[in-house]
Amino acid sequence: MKKILASLSIITVLASCASTKELEAVKAKHEQTKEELIAVKANLTKCLVEKERYQEKSSLLEGTVTDLRKDKEKTLEQVGDLTVLTKGANDNIKETLAQLSKKDKYINRIRAAATKKDSLNLAVAFHLKKELQQGIDDEDIEVNVEKTVVFISISDKLLFKSGSYTISDAASKVLAKVATVVNGQPEMDVMIEGHTDDAPISTATVKDNWDLSVKRSTAIVRELQSKYAVAPSRLIAAGRSSFLPLVANDTPANKSKNRRTKIIIMPRLNQFFNLLDQKVE
Repeated sequence: MKKILASLSIITVLASCASTKELEAVKAKHEQTKEELIAVKANLTKCLVEKERYQEKSSLLEGTVTDLRKDKEKTLEQVGDLTVLTKGANDNIKETLAQLSKKDKYINRIRAAATKKDSLNLAVAFHLKKELQQGIDDEDIEVNVEKTVVFISISDKLLFKSGSYTISDAASKVLAKVATVVNGQPEMDVMIEGHTDDAPISTATVKDNWDLSVKRSTAIVRELQSKYAVAPSRLIAAGRSSFLPLVANDTPANKSKNRRTKIIIMPRLNQFFNLLDQKVE
């Protein structure tokens, strides 16, 4: 009997040990399943977020496609409108394009002429300075290129005696060199422009400053024509009196600066107008 009870006790203990192991195994499996479930839920949430994002992108793309279709339809409509243009309208367009092409050629021609004129002015100024190199450092003579012309500004104390319009010997030497350059450019006109200070003058031969400025420019014109064979058709005599001073007439030195004669070498206007009248092919 005791042996039987002992055997039952052993069996019970063994059964209990077996149940505990199985329970532990089940618990471990359960924990693993829970972790897997959590991972699946996380992946599912991620997938749902991605799905929403792609749905938004899909909606935007659909909107873009719709807009492109509308643009395409509008473009086709415009093309359809263009196709119904009459032959006369097409001819007008061709004529407009041809006119634009002519204008481009015309503008290019004017630009080329301006470049040529600028180059010519620089060349004239260079030759003047070269001819006048014996006196160009003198403050009484200035050669410059101003806008569209070349000019020589000569102080009247070098050209004339005070209140006189008789050309001095020193002025004749300067005018001879100027004439050499002027005669080398027969297509350009020469304007002599007299200037005085604001001191009034009235003599037996000179009525006022206007009269003196004109008489001085005329004397130089006659000198260039008669002594140095400059064509009279190219010469212009002008007087500006005291109304275009370089500086204020407030000191003897400034008055001396304002008493001057400008010899202006410039392209002829009719050359420019002829250029404008030329037909552009």
